[in-house]
Amino acid sequence: MEKPFLSPRIATVETDHSCALAGGRRSYTLFAMKANAQFPEEQSDGGEFQRQEDAFRAWVTDDGSSPHPVERGRYHLYVSLACPWACRTLIVRKVKRLEEAIGVTVGDPVNGFRFLREAYVATDPKFGGRVTVPVLWDKEAGVIVNNSEDDLCRMFNGVFSRFGDASVELFPADIAREQDKLSEFIYEKVNNGVYQAGFATTQKSYEKAARALFEALDQLEARLATHRYLFGIRLVETDWRLFCTLVRFDAVYHGHFKCNLRRVVDYPSLDGYLRELYQQPGIAETVNFDHIKRHYYVTHDDINPTRIVPIGPLLDLKRPHGREKLR
Repeated sequence: MEKPFLSPRIATVETDHSCALAGGRRSYTLFAMKANAQFPEEQSDGGEFQRQEDAFRAWVTDDGSSPHPVERGRYHLYVSLACPWACRTLIVRKVKRLEEAIGVTVGDPVNGFRFLREAYVATDPKFGGRVTVPVLWDKEAGVIVNNSEDDLCRMFNGVFSRFGDASVELFPADIAREQDKLSEFIYEKVNNGVYQAGFATTQKSYEKAARALFEALDQLEARLATHRYLFGIRLVETDWRLFCTLVRFDAVYHGHFKCNLRRVVDYPSLDGYLRELYQQPGIAETVNFDHIKRHYYVTHDDINPTRIVPIGPLLDLKRPHGREKLR
């Protein structure tokens, strides 16, 4: 049953598995058992999670090439504070200083929608997929413009810059190819990797995803041991892409998604990097651990049927990070 996305305690839209005792001896047999999928239509026959494509990919432009011209106050961003994809757009909106140009809410004072699905159906009456955030809504046209966080971050950094801080460049031209390559790696192995592990329905698919995830984290740990940020001393969109997964990792992905070889706090460089990004101006207010934990542990009822939300872990992201000397 779909829940109203105005709930004060829980984000309700997103977007984010045996052994037997034998003969008195401690011998264990692993069964190739397939569990129920959290999202059956996004599951392969082999038990792998295959994320649906973003449904709306129109762009806001300044050259008349789309029906969505760039205008201050015309667009509204719907987010969930639980969702890493949505919070990346929220962070980019923050660092580009677009708060006065683009409205944002977890609930809906714009259209009075009780469910975000109403926005999807208003845009495409035949829409039958899973409703996800973020969503950029055109208030004048009365439709969704785009629900791809990648597109939205580029629009906020680009065409909307005139309304914010144009000096902040999250996609520098001189590292474009390398940045695209690293962003794709982080998306496949880390951002989506935690979901591929958590939503896997066979042991084989889970282990494949989890091992790939930690191999990627090991590589990023090595990179950040000698780089203050992913590309030296410049904070770019790829850093915020990684941050949104790291900040949720120990609280939900480590336990709930069984990504438990190591925690972020066990990686000295990743841990310090996470704390430095969290301590950037305005970023902590985009992180709501109550929303995050209640969303994952309560709405993923095929993974956590009891819906019990753990009381931990205790995280201190305000501790000194000590990364000032890195270049």
